[in-house]
Amino acid sequence: MARKIRCPQCGKDAVWSSDNPWRPFCSERCKLIDLGAWASESYRIPTEQNDPESDTDPDKDKPRS
Repeated sequence: MARKIRCPQCGKDAVWSSDNPWRPFCSERCKLIDLGAWASESYRIPTEQNDPESDTDPDKDKPRS
C-alpha cells in the first residue's frame, strides 16, 4: 500500500510510490514551482556571516597532523 503525504508546495495529498513520478509533489506543476523557487534563489540556506574584511583563518591555530 502506498503512503500518503502532503505536497510540500500546495499541501494536497500526494502518493509516495513509484507510480508518482513527481514525488514528493502531487503534480508536475508543484514540482516546477518548487524548482523555479530554488532557481530564482527564493529559498536560501542560512550561513554564518563572515566579515569580508577579516582575513583571519579560524583554523590557523589548530595543530596539524
